[in-house]
Amino acid sequence: MGIRKKNKNPPILSHDFIIQNHADIVSCIALLFVVGLLFEVTSHVAGLFITVQHNVTISTNAAFPEGPEELAVNYFHHGPKDMATVFFYMLIAIIFHAVIQECLLDKINRKMHLSKIKHTKFDESGQLSAFYLLSCGWGTSILFSENLLSSPVNLWEGYPHTLMPFQMKFFYIWQLAYWFHALPELYFQKTKNEDVPRQLLYISLYLVHIGGAYVLNLNRLGLVLMVLHYYVELLFHVSRLIYFSNENHQAGFAVWAVLFVIGRLLTLSLSVLTVGFGLAGAEQQGPYLATGNFNMPLIRVTVLGGICTTQAFMVWKFINFQLRRWREFQQQLRRPAASKSRSRRDRGGVNGVNGALGSGPDSPRTRKEKSS
Repeated sequence: MGIRKKNKNPPILSHDFIIQNHADIVSCIALLFVVGLLFEVTSHVAGLFITVQHNVTISTNAAFPEGPEELAVNYFHHGPKDMATVFFYMLIAIIFHAVIQECLLDKINRKMHLSKIKHTKFDESGQLSAFYLLSCGWGTSILFSENLLSSPVNLWEGYPHTLMPFQMKFFYIWQLAYWFHALPELYFQKTKNEDVPRQLLYISLYLVHIGGAYVLNLNRLGLVLMVLHYYVELLFHVSRLIYFSNENHQAGFAVWAVLFVIGRLLTLSLSVLTVGFGLAGAEQQGPYLATGNFNMPLIRVTVLGGICTTQAFMVWKFINFQLRRWREFQQQLRRPAASKSRSRRDRGGVNGVNGALGSGPDSPRTRKEKSS
């Protein structure tokens, strides 16, 4: 995507008008929901979009010096009202995208003078780096607060994990909202027709895997795999940003290549361990839709098949990427050799090595005419 040049007076409600002002339009729509919270008549509807839905209050007893006291803890589960919340935060993601693009990436692009192709890749990596950085920090804090990294057994013990703390529920809402926002961004960013299928496949894989983990109550496994994948992707896009600023800095890609392979192995290992062994050996076998238990052979095979297929696809893309970089490196090695041989031929032509055109030291000596 190149630097957007705004026309002075685009026709109202035309494509150019919507694309140039989409952030302002979306901000006004989001502001309507926020203003709706101020009035009693509309607060219930506005709260449906803004606040996290499907909460459950569980009472627990805790011992205090004064005596036992009952505490109320709020947990959340998924439900149909989440679609409204995802829609609102999709609007926030569009605003978030526009702010990063206009306030940061466009200013950097003007100074770097990149080609159109590199410009598009730079914007893509800049947007995803910001998102992955936020998601990695947020997801890691949830993993430590919920003590999910202490033992792999925590990934399947007590399944179905229908109840989630607020941070985990909101994390999934934000993830779904961000990847749904990427669909209208294809229009807002004027994505080329040949790039749309690749982007749609990319977005669909995220939505299917994140949504599947959320709906099937595999939120613990999904969170671990998401954070693991995001760390690897963050390194790749940061390395690409550094490469565009200075093409001599390519060490980040080597580190990313190693971590990519490790990430794929860990993803497959944790998935097989959790779904193939942990859930298969659990006492509660499903399906029981009322309790959210989807632990049955067909679903387990489908989940594992989807994960393995996606990992195989990513490895195939990774191999193609490495082969392309290797071919580019080989071409760069051939260019100096070709330029040296060309310079030798040019010098030979000037000095008359292949003919008697020159008068250099390698040219045949011309006969002096006898003076009469």
